[in-house]
Amino acid sequence: MPAVDGVGMTMDHTAPEALHRPVVVPAPPLRRSPAELWRRVAPARPGAPRWERPALAALLVTTGVLYLWDLGASGWANSFYSAAVQAGSVSWEAFFFGSSDAGNSITVDKPPASLWVMALSVRLFGLSSWSILVPQALMGVATVAVLRATVRRHFSAGAGLLAGAVLALTPVAALMFRFNNPDALLVLLMTCAAWATVRAVEDGRTRWMVLTGTLVGLGFLTKQLQVFLVVPALSLAYLLAGPRALGARLLQLLAAGAAVLVAAGWWVAAVELWPEASRPYIGGSTDDSFLSLTLGYNGLGRLTGEETGSVGGGNGWGETGIGRLFTAEFGGQITWLVPGALVLAVVALVLLRRRPRLDGQRAQVVLWTTWLLVTGVTFSLMAGIFHAYYTVALAPAVGGLVAAGAAVCWRARTRPAARAGLAVATAATAVWSFVLLSRSGDFLPWLSWVVLVAGVLAASGFLVAAVRPSLAKGVAALAVAASLAGPVAYTVDTVGTAHTGSIVTAGPSVAGQAGGGPGGGGAGGG
Repeated sequence: MPAVDGVGMTMDHTAPEALHRPVVVPAPPLRRSPAELWRRVAPARPGAPRWERPALAALLVTTGVLYLWDLGASGWANSFYSAAVQAGSVSWEAFFFGSSDAGNSITVDKPPASLWVMALSVRLFGLSSWSILVPQALMGVATVAVLRATVRRHFSAGAGLLAGAVLALTPVAALMFRFNNPDALLVLLMTCAAWATVRAVEDGRTRWMVLTGTLVGLGFLTKQLQVFLVVPALSLAYLLAGPRALGARLLQLLAAGAAVLVAAGWWVAAVELWPEASRPYIGGSTDDSFLSLTLGYNGLGRLTGEETGSVGGGNGWGETGIGRLFTAEFGGQITWLVPGALVLAVVALVLLRRRPRLDGQRAQVVLWTTWLLVTGVTFSLMAGIFHAYYTVALAPAVGGLVAAGAAVCWRARTRPAARAGLAVATAATAVWSFVLLSRSGDFLPWLSWVVLVAGVLAASGFLVAAVRPSLAKGVAALAVAASLAGPVAYTVDTVGTAHTGSIVTAGPSVAGQAGGGPGGGGAGGG
């Protein structure tokens, strides 16, 4: 047997002539270069364009800069949650329960998963606004990366990058990934659950559906029942396109449901079984019960408007109705690309209607469309407490649907239906952006007209490109620029504005906007 005589050196004692001949074995590097780490994080796909990985790096770096820029200007942001983070950084009991104070008298009105991340950051780096807010910014970068990777699995490199860019530049996403509410972690977990479901659609392995359920369960520990709004989309996508037999798919969905119970239930069981006298009071509940909080204040009460402390749907939280998200209070947060996304969804489903059941592209279009519709309709009709920043839960669906629908139409652009879909989606986005920008009369008043003219030109160009194909790429670039100009302007304004309190909104002030305004205000959780 060779004997080791030093780091990177071995001596072979089995042959006399080799007794004094050192054999040099290069020692493994202690550190990997940044380039090697990047290759491991973003491995090149066979046949991928050479520009894909540099473009991905640029997207993630730009997102990181955008979300981290002048982050400390918001101070303690939502001081209600910052106080709980501070308590969790000095008391493990407060950490576990999500207590508002180190004395463990009462918890916040949400489960503690998002607080755990921030409290660990404070324990590592000390108490500061940066140590509290940076984890959310990094979650934003991670969410962009996961959404891009999900779309890329069945669509082109450009489609994946477009999905990530749309998410990164959504105003309400820039707001919440720079804030310390639970929504940042919630959106990351929901997007990861969509990625796991797409992986399950590809190979039918039960482990992917179990992972999906686990991520949903962790989402429950972040913001309770809101995470379940994405469950219909995940379930429908796998039920329609999963490669296993129908019975096996149903059993896998049951396994995913069991994973939800385990991932979320352990903490709920611990809190419910813990003697009430030796744990903090469950904030937001009327009977010191987390289950009561889940089904009441943070559950069905949000839908009916009968939760304790609510003032009703039309008396403080905005009028309910199918057009609610397009009103002055909510429209500029999320809906810039929603009209175009819905047009692209319809056209893409028509173009893909003859694909085999297992088609991954159609499965993704179904997933993002269902996510957008179920969550959007629920937000529109819920009569209880509803804040504008809740709409960040729609951002991954909008980004994924715009990219997937555009990719399907672009690939089939020689067909009249595809060209018409691209043209109508671009025109609808331009017109709606004009309306949203016009609501902020003092904010870049020239931009609304530039967006409208550029969008109409791009929409017309998609029809002309059928005659002159050489124009197609230029028209597509103009369409993307016109569609993203409004969200970019609102996002830059959001990044440049400090946000504090519990009621915060993205972008400039808008006529008819309720709530705390761009800077926010109020106290407490949301």
